[in-house]
Amino acid sequence: MKLNLLKRMTVVLFSLFYAAAGHTQDAEVASFPSRPITYILPLPAGAPVDFATRLLAKETEKFLGQPVIVVNKPGAALTIGAAAIAAAKPDGYTVGYTGPSAMFVVPFSGKLPYHPLKDFQQIMQWASMNFGVSVRANSPFKSFKDIVEYARQNPKKLNYGTTGEVSIQFLIMEQIARREKVQFTQVPYKGGSQVEIALLGGYIDFGASEFSSAQIEAGQLRLLLLFREERSSGYPQTPVLNDLGYGDIDAPMFMNVAGPAGLAPAIAKKLEDAFTRAIKEPAFIKGIKELRWSIAHRNSEEMTEYIARNYENYGKQMKELGLAK
Repeated sequence: MKLNLLKRMTVVLFSLFYAAAGHTQDAEVASFPSRPITYILPLPAGAPVDFATRLLAKETEKFLGQPVIVVNKPGAALTIGAAAIAAAKPDGYTVGYTGPSAMFVVPFSGKLPYHPLKDFQQIMQWASMNFGVSVRANSPFKSFKDIVEYARQNPKKLNYGTTGEVSIQFLIMEQIARREKVQFTQVPYKGGSQVEIALLGGYIDFGASEFSSAQIEAGQLRLLLLFREERSSGYPQTPVLNDLGYGDIDAPMFMNVAGPAGLAPAIAKKLEDAFTRAIKEPAFIKGIKELRWSIAHRNSEEMTEYIARNYENYGKQMKELGLAK
């Protein structure tokens, strides 16, 4: 009798414990957010992507009622920052940008502490950034065709900068090089701002990375090619991959918000709603237009499918190019 009573008491205590835990969790979801949210950006401060992210954070604060603090964690082709997002507690207080290199390229070239499809909750996409090939204003190269022709006559003589050693820009350039039967020499940097500094300083011949619209408009840099499928409204005269016969090369240059896997659906929805409302604010629209970027929205479901599709596509490309390990 005493044993049965003890069992019943144990069951009751466990039931009370789980009920209390569930009530606490429900209360945390209902009051979310009750403190500042960290937005991890795996790129250095000072670049256009940093400005755009801080603009997004500022507008999102209006709808969350809490500060959104941007924390820069650059390096290793975005994987340092992405790993920090994946390892965060899934309570909604840590989100960030994962980026194409960290999602589609590096996972196939080395071991990482996260899996792109299993360890993230995709919340939404908010923009498409500008990546492409730029040269100094005094460069003899007036078009991307000029670069290819010079490389054909001078193998490995042209140095170009990218964000990370094994990055999406490197993979695009590698596919172009193999198709054109030319050779370039890659010089990796932590972020687009460092690539731009090296380019302006004459340390590299061209950049294949993010670039500053201010440097283009000031006549310091000349844009020769954009890594995208359709022409940009910000740079309508600049050719894109499709214009030069490279239309089958994928260039997923997205900006997203992602959190660690395991976010409560209600918290994920609150975050998605807030960030989605932020990109409709006049100040955000104005800032993105000044950067010559494009606002591009995908909801959580669409972004999850987009990441999975590109992960599969780039995995195949990495294997075909002999770059997968």
